[in-house]
Amino acid sequence: MKFSSAWGTRDVLDTTLVRPGLVAEISADTSVDRGGVYRHPIRYVRLRLDASVEDVARFGEGPAAAAG
Repeated sequence: MKFSSAWGTRDVLDTTLVRPGLVAEISADTSVDRGGVYRHPIRYVRLRLDASVEDVARFGEGPAAAAG
């Protein structure tokens, strides 16, 4: 996985995969620039203490992934 540190920069951030323990709600935009980089950062909204990790589909699975 490669992530850039800011729009228009070539700096690459290190990635550390973790085992999920909490569910967080985020706000995300799917706008992508010509270079294939997401234009806007993901924003943290809140912890979802009413949901467990088992309640959330894995990335790329579930109805939201099928809808695109």
